[in-house]
Amino acid sequence: MKARVTVTLKTGVLDPQGKAIEGALKSLGVSGVASVRQGKVFDIELDAGDQAKAEATLKAAAEKLLANTVIENYRIEVVG
Repeated sequence: MKARVTVTLKTGVLDPQGKAIEGALKSLGVSGVASVRQGKVFDIELDAGDQAKAEATLKAAAEKLLANTVIENYRIEVVG
């Protein structure tokens, strides 16, 4: 079973790396960029029997290791 966990900073948390990317894009002549927020994506393969078990395993992994839940949100997508 394959899954993707996407981790992003919560709204209101400063994102200095996103600001640096935004500035770099503008200096490279990429126009129309209003703002940039960066995050992390984890593609994970699981040996889980069903989708509910996979989601529970991924939720535990996200809360224990993949995301700092004080300042980050995460989204789990199980794709089969």
